[in-house]
Amino acid sequence: MPCVFPCRTLRMVPKGWTSIIQTILQVEEVLSEFWLGVEELKEVMRRMKQEMDRGLRVATHDEASIKMLPTYVRSTPDGSEVGDFLSLDLGGTNFRVMLVKVGADEERGWRVETRHHTYSIPEDAMTGTAGMLFDFIAECISDFLTIQDLKHKKLPLGFTFSFPVRHEDIDKGILLNWTKGFTASGAEGNNVVDLLRDAIKRRGDFEMDVVAMVNDTVATMVSCHYEDHRCEVGMIVGTGCNVCYMEEMGRVELVEGEGEGGRMCVNTEWGAFGDSGELEDFRLEYDRKVDEASLNPGQQLYEKLISGKYLGEQVRLVLLKLANEKLLFGGEVSEQLQTRGSFDTCFVSQIEGDSGDRKQIYSILWKLGLRPSALDCDIVRLACEGVSTRAARLCGAGLAAIIDCMREHRGQGELEISVGVDGSVYKLHPCFKDKFHKTVRDLAPRCDITFIQSEEGSGRGAALISAVASKMAS
Repeated sequence: MPCVFPCRTLRMVPKGWTSIIQTILQVEEVLSEFWLGVEELKEVMRRMKQEMDRGLRVATHDEASIKMLPTYVRSTPDGSEVGDFLSLDLGGTNFRVMLVKVGADEERGWRVETRHHTYSIPEDAMTGTAGMLFDFIAECISDFLTIQDLKHKKLPLGFTFSFPVRHEDIDKGILLNWTKGFTASGAEGNNVVDLLRDAIKRRGDFEMDVVAMVNDTVATMVSCHYEDHRCEVGMIVGTGCNVCYMEEMGRVELVEGEGEGGRMCVNTEWGAFGDSGELEDFRLEYDRKVDEASLNPGQQLYEKLISGKYLGEQVRLVLLKLANEKLLFGGEVSEQLQTRGSFDTCFVSQIEGDSGDRKQIYSILWKLGLRPSALDCDIVRLACEGVSTRAARLCGAGLAAIIDCMREHRGQGELEISVGVDGSVYKLHPCFKDKFHKTVRDLAPRCDITFIQSEEGSGRGAALISAVASKMAS
């Protein structure tokens, strides 16, 4: 990790500052483990490309950590789709229902309007049975339709379901495994759309035509394609982290009978990269502790280095290490800081976004039962920067691998591409976005990359995909 004082020696420092700078240098030595150089990032790229290729091939798919799942999304909106569509978005502790109205517009030729409501999923629904979870979802849909006075209409529905799914068609997907804290029994190995249809039928107070199920990355890509037709990559960096992209059909061996021509959107499920040992030499003691304490030890290891669900806990463990070495808080820590999960990822964003007067940092640390000095605040900020910078650069290396693969698979010397991105870490962290962008562009110099920040991408994209599917079925 680059030193804060790269050109100073302790002999040049005014009296009284020597011990402070010695502490900072010791802190930076601890944090240096988080710094990844260009060659290390290129090695991450190389390994990711290898696993992507294994995931696409029938012979090696089962053993590959990156599953490269076909989505059966081959067409994107062209502007001729009009009507009212409903979308659901399930990918974390909040569940969203959205009405999307697609109509003609004299100036742009197309207009998309949205209305939505967000529902908090109770823990017993997340960790109980599949029936409990999908009954809750049906209850939320019923409430939303009542509010919008739409119970009398049977609308096409697109379902954004942000978990690993093996698609057998655009409206049929088998849940491979839960992630993000969900453990509802009876869902894994079953068709998610059937679980939803059954819950709607059990409720019996409305009808719905479930025509498409997609991952949130796919929905984001399609939503951003509406803004920029060069968008062929969708990415989420939030509670979880994942990417989809348009792959050449000839390379998607898992889909039979589709021919060699055209492209299909592939959901990489790259969060599992490293589950077969590919990242062991990059994982630190903090990463191993985070993984061991998680609900899915040994799984989603790449995601655990990057996503918002884990960044705050990584920082907390770093702070405990620094305090244990008498470099922070005088070696004393509060009961709150010793409690797993107490250092929220939003604290990382707020601390790095502090204006410089340390007020925000003081406030957060006081809430955690700590009485920090000014130096303590500065060290906490350095710890946050170390963790978030590594996340941004690792994420950038992964995306650079995917975009460079797209260029190679298309046989192009140069590739012009747009990437639609959504997620709380990407949107809310003050520094992540810029560091991530720079890493991708540095590692994929033969690609001209435009980033599009998605707004309401998951919900709007699912509705637009259902609009395309409805049009093609009619």
